[in-house]
Amino acid sequence: MRMMKVTERFYLEDGFKARLRKMQPSFGFDGFGEVIYYRTYSRRKKDGSQEHWADTVIRVVEGVLSIRKNHYKEQGLAWRDEAWQPFAQRMAESCFSMHWLPPGRGLWIMGTDYIYERGSAALYNCGAVDTADLVDSADWAMDMLMSGVGVGFNTVWRGEASIPDKENPRLYVIEDSKEGWVRSVRLLLESYCRGGPFYRFDYSKIRPAGSPIHGFGGTASGPEPLKELHGRLEKIMDRFCRGEIDHTRCVADVFNAIGVCVVAGNVRRSAEIALGSPHDETFLHLKDYERFPDRKEIGWMSNNSVVLHRHEDFEKLPEISELIRHNGEPGILNLVNVQKYGRFGDEIPDKAWLTNPCGEIALESYELCNLAEILPTRCRSEKEFKEAVEFATFYAITVSLLPTHRRETNAVVARNRRTGVSISGITDWIEKIGVAKMTRILRDTYRHVRSVNERLAKESGIPVSLKVTAIKPSGTISLLAGVSPGMHFPVSRYAIRRLRVGNSQRITRFLIEAGVPHAPDAYSENTTVFEFPVRYDNPRSVDEVSAWEQFALLAMLQREWADNMVSCTISFDEEREGGQIERMLAMFAPVIKSASMLPRKQKGVYEQMPIEPITKEAYEERIRKMPKIDWKRFGGSDGAGEGFCSILACNT
Repeated sequence: MRMMKVTERFYLEDGFKARLRKMQPSFGFDGFGEVIYYRTYSRRKKDGSQEHWADTVIRVVEGVLSIRKNHYKEQGLAWRDEAWQPFAQRMAESCFSMHWLPPGRGLWIMGTDYIYERGSAALYNCGAVDTADLVDSADWAMDMLMSGVGVGFNTVWRGEASIPDKENPRLYVIEDSKEGWVRSVRLLLESYCRGGPFYRFDYSKIRPAGSPIHGFGGTASGPEPLKELHGRLEKIMDRFCRGEIDHTRCVADVFNAIGVCVVAGNVRRSAEIALGSPHDETFLHLKDYERFPDRKEIGWMSNNSVVLHRHEDFEKLPEISELIRHNGEPGILNLVNVQKYGRFGDEIPDKAWLTNPCGEIALESYELCNLAEILPTRCRSEKEFKEAVEFATFYAITVSLLPTHRRETNAVVARNRRTGVSISGITDWIEKIGVAKMTRILRDTYRHVRSVNERLAKESGIPVSLKVTAIKPSGTISLLAGVSPGMHFPVSRYAIRRLRVGNSQRITRFLIEAGVPHAPDAYSENTTVFEFPVRYDNPRSVDEVSAWEQFALLAMLQREWADNMVSCTISFDEEREGGQIERMLAMFAPVIKSASMLPRKQKGVYEQMPIEPITKEAYEERIRKMPKIDWKRFGGSDGAGEGFCSILACNT
């Protein structure tokens, strides 16, 4: 399709940018948030220097205003830069203070030439695809995963396949691009599913490992992950054709193998969720590696959830509860509520039948949704909070004004304009103002989001968003701001947060030279683990909160705030609460849309845990010894994050 490029640009006034660059940002968790920023989101500028926080904020705000300006000009709508300048400056100040924040992929890619030239796909958090056509859906999923979008998929494919003629293969030279990688996978699957020719691949054009990826950013992995993917896909399809695995296994294996390739390929963080029937025994046991030992290398790539749609689906809750009790999966998606309600009780008919990996957005096939986040405990006044709501809403709906490079996606996005304005630090907020007051504020604020969304949609000549609010898990965004993630309680009031960074990353040497406590990774070669003491403002850790209370909070947020869904992983004590899971699901499944559960494991069960609870005294001792890091001396990162995300640690 013809790519609609962003040719118009909006720029904040030079004097304002100079003032913003002189301001001192307040990152969370005693500076740990600043480490996360420089490791994950700080880009190299065109002049070769490293972005600092003000530079990133300027890039984000100028980028989103440029998208809106470009849309207005394309549609012949009135636009005056000087009229938007005060709004843009307030928006930048609010973002700088972390009253609101874009999602992680927005911090990384918004305002770059990549977006201006290649469309909006890399700005979106959430995607999903129906697998009725295995070839088309796998093509789309790999494309979106390589753009950094988390992808949900179901396991409905029931097509036929046959082993192609491998004796007389054709040669395909893979281009050194995202499109080249995706095309190679499509050709391989077409040879099995559509009677296409069988190919052997030439990888000689793919740049070697460690080379910079211009445009998107990051470093190349070399061809090895793709070679491994081709081998896995060929083996999966051969096994299916020989009747060794069924359709469900085939779909899940294909998509998980693609996800593992993307993660290993060093292309931003990616995630998957697999959706299946509660009556499908294969699906229910996809992560039983005693039953399916060959899935161990790829099965971790996706969270798995069952879709509850009919009365007989809910009758499977006892069996599902037993599976959850032992390994935390599957999660549940209540499709009845998804398709009938916005907030629970508000009827908003919705065609969605899929979900994104973290479970906060229900989606149609090929649909994308972008998020933004409000951080109420960072706001010092009601005025700051109300403005943050407006800016987050503005960001979320504006992204949808820029088409992606996929026609099928643009069609559904243009119709639904689905957004997810989220809130993070909810449990901190409860401790600060109480549940009753927060409930009232959520109810009023939801109306404000709706009002702003409707006004902006009318101004820009697009439909009002079908749904506008969600609760996302937050992940690294909450770490930047120093708040609890989404609606979750902290693991501990005081803790050691460990950060794993590859030894080839320049930030590794920088942190070592700065004197940050570190050690070689006990489980991964060529990786260093750094330790940072953190303190949460919330005095209650998740160990002190029952699973019942967590479910009650989830239900309240689904009723008062999220017309999409609430991403929540209910933490439970396996010994004390494991036998109550069936009752919990029976009581709460009818009034929520999605949930996952996870048994709490014994603390300290393995070395170098990502989060390790410590005492107040140990925290104070570590803080006293922590060196002060001079980030003005840092100039060596172009974004390096975790390879994937889970529901508990989604980097959206």
